[in-house]
Order: sequence, then structure tokens, then C-alpha cells
Amino acid sequence: MKPYPLKFKPEMKQRVWGGRALERFGLELPDGPIGEGWMIADHPNGTTKVAGGELDGLGLDEVRERFGEAVLGTKGYAGAGSRFPLLIKLLDCNDDLSVQVHPGDDYAGLPEGELGKTEMWYVLDAKPGAKIIYGLQPGVTREKLAQAIEENRILDCLQEVEVSAGDAFYIPAGTVHALCAGVLVAEIQQNSDTTYRLYDYNRLGLDGKPRELHIEDSLNVTAFGNSGATRMKTDNAVPGEWLKIAESPYFIVEKGIVREKWPLSTSPESFTILVVCEGTGTLEWNGGSAALAPGDSFLLPARLGEYALNGETTVLRSYLP
Repeated sequence: MKPYPLKFKPEMKQRVWGGRALERFGLELPDGPIGEGWMIADHPNGTTKVAGGELDGLGLDEVRERFGEAVLGTKGYAGAGSRFPLLIKLLDCNDDLSVQVHPGDDYAGLPEGELGKTEMWYVLDAKPGAKIIYGLQPGVTREKLAQAIEENRILDCLQEVEVSAGDAFYIPAGTVHALCAGVLVAEIQQNSDTTYRLYDYNRLGLDGKPRELHIEDSLNVTAFGNSGATRMKTDNAVPGEWLKIAESPYFIVEKGIVREKWPLSTSPESFTILVVCEGTGTLEWNGGSAALAPGDSFLLPARLGEYALNGETTVLRSYLP
């Protein structure tokens, strides 16, 4: 196969807190409250299929198994039967998400075969006054948090942050967090679907039953003190230069503003993922081009080599460290 940028048919996930905002990206949504669009996924709970080109219709798992390092790179391919390292989502928060925390890779309670979950958010849009929950108040210990949960006053222990478009949040495993109503984000994360809920506003799930909480697991994995979480405004990004907005052992995420043709290249060590945040343009490579529009996500094979971005657009670039 001659390498080319891979675009996938997203998998849409109903969530009790979801809405219909992902339609603004031209995405086809099934009925119901859609909270998550899995844009690039290779997980037992959702695998996206290539849309277009020679590999049209192949699942990302099949692409991984068939082409290995040619697509994933020397750092990304861990051998037959391994998973793609990352999971790329768009999230529509029409209502508040549960207060939650994710485990690290070393947590003994992880489901068999599952990974920990370190992630980052880039805010694509936010209604005036929209906020997120981001970490614990200073001085909150395991004992204090457990008591607050018991007394139904967990919200007293949490930090709230008002957000706006362009904000970036790094959320290492162990960080207590929650997106709240009125926020639309792009999420780059470890390839995991493990979430422990601390609090869910006494809400019923889509099945009409109370949603499960995971208090003991949550307390076990929460990083009391400094989890390593960081946040930043990104309005200082300069056209034609990458601004690093998240760095972890699992991914690096950068923001780029395109105003003229920008020659770039992949590395044989890692695939590159591009997520289009706003504006329009083109992605060009030896042998083809593709239009860029908000919400688009592309997987550039490690052996693609030279490519270019053109037009007036803002993109996120993710790759393995």
C-alpha cells in the first residue's frame, strides 16, 4: 500500500449527558443524546473503519495488524494483537458529566486487558459561563473526601474552572474531573474506556436506573495532592509554529494555526493524528489532497513522509513521545 492519510467513519455513543451538537461538524448522528464521537478508535467497545481510499472499510484493528510499523511507527506498534495506543474523541456536553477519575496503568483493579487513562481536552466551544471540575480543593485527603461522599457534600471538595474556546487541559490518571454543561471538546487519550464515578447528581441512566458509582476504586486511584494536571490558554499560538499544549508519557499534543502553505513531515517513529478545530483548508501529500473542515480527524501513517497544510484553519497535532 502507498501510504495516505486515513479518515474514519466515527462511532457515535449515546450518553445521558449528550446532545446533538456534533451535527455542526456534518456528522451523521443516530437518534438520542449523543455525547461522544469516537473519531479514531481501536478498542473492544468501538472500532472505527476507514472511509475512502485503498483501505476503505477496513477497521483500524485490521489496518494495525496488516501494516504494523508502516502505519503506527516503531514506537506505536507493539506487535500482533496489540492495540492502537490512542483514542480520539469529540465530546458534546449538553449536561454535566459525572464527577470521575481514571486509573493509571499500574492499578491492580483494572479490567483484564485494559489500560490506564491519561487524557487531555481542547475546548472547541463553550457557552458563556461554562465550567469544568478540575481537581480537588487544597488540603483534601482521602479521609476528607470519603467523609464528604458519605455526607453527600462532595462538591465542597472540588475545584471549578470557567472555560472558553481554546483552553487546553492535561488530565493525568488520578485527577478528579468532570466536564460540565455547555462545553464541546476534542479529547486525546490513552486507548482506554475505564472510568470510575465518584458522584453523578443522583441521575438515572439511559436505562432508567441509577448509574453505578465506584467509590472504593475512585478513592484508591485518586492522586491526593499534586496529580500533575496542567492547563493553559492557547491564544498565543503563532501561525506556522506548533504550540505544545499537552505532554505525557503517552502522547504529545500541539496546536497549529495555518495561514499559508505549511510543509511538514511524519516520522518513522510515530503516526501523526490531526484534528481540525476551526476554519477550512487542505491536507496535501504526494499523490493526493483532502479537504479540511472542523471536526475532521486524520491518521497520518508513520511512513507517509512529506505533507502540507494549506488554507486558513486551526489543527491539533498528536503523536507519540
